[in-house]
Amino acid sequence: MTDILSTVLPVLVTLLLGVICRKRSALSREGVNALKNVAVNIALPAVLLNAFATTRYTWADLVIPLIMFAVCVIAWLTGRVLGRAFRMKSRFVPFLTTGFEAGMLGYALFNMLYGAERTAEFARVDLGQVLFVFTAYKVLLGMDGQQKPTCKQLFRDMASSPIILAILSGVLIGATGLYEALVPSGVSAVFDACVGFIAAPTAVLILLAVGYDLDLSFIPWRDTLKAAALRLAVMLALGLALVPLANRFLPELRLNDALIVMLILPPPFVLPVFADDPEQRTYVSSVLTVSTLAAVVGFAVLAAIK
Repeated sequence: MTDILSTVLPVLVTLLLGVICRKRSALSREGVNALKNVAVNIALPAVLLNAFATTRYTWADLVIPLIMFAVCVIAWLTGRVLGRAFRMKSRFVPFLTTGFEAGMLGYALFNMLYGAERTAEFARVDLGQVLFVFTAYKVLLGMDGQQKPTCKQLFRDMASSPIILAILSGVLIGATGLYEALVPSGVSAVFDACVGFIAAPTAVLILLAVGYDLDLSFIPWRDTLKAAALRLAVMLALGLALVPLANRFLPELRLNDALIVMLILPPPFVLPVFADDPEQRTYVSSVLTVSTLAAVVGFAVLAAIK
């Protein structure tokens, strides 16, 4: 019980602090947005840079991103088909059944469960869905909406993203053997110290911001729970297929924990930005809130059984 509480309580307390900051106006919306920017553009890229730089690469590192990209496409198609079957009118239903908020939530939860030394396992799984979100996800959102992104815009977004740049830099340092070559001289230890220091506040910054945005007021519960339940069903089906496959074909990479954490995560938090009107924005934000709470519950369950 002590081990469970020491894992779960820091997350719950930090989320609660975020809620209190909103209710007491201890942080403004601008302040929370600044926290998010620091977390996503500075602290999280440091986590990813270190994870990919210290990874030992195999052929599987080419296959895993492709599999996760395909998983995201399958989840989108499933959400589209089932959304129509259940007469869910919002165009955002398939986008709520695919994609994962790994950056603003996944890494924080995974590291608290399994330790920063295993971040590379989660980063391997995350890479494919990051590529999906920056490419197909944005294209599909644009096709369904009024703003249709061009290839130039997508490439510019990827090229200017600190997360993508950190991943590419980490892969370059790790796959070329540069990191290992610098170990005898002690330079790699200095690299670890610098990156680790910058990455240290990632979980607190992210969870404070997530807690600030957890607001159960004005939620259209019927439609929200329907969409959240659909996502959970899709993720459960994917998990039942992916975990056995990972066990059979890639047992040496220990991907089970990373896959399970990924599949309990909510959809990307950026989705409300693409909502066309206030009603749709409220709907999408409500589903994200409920899905985030479901992810926290899933995190507590994993902490209890790991």
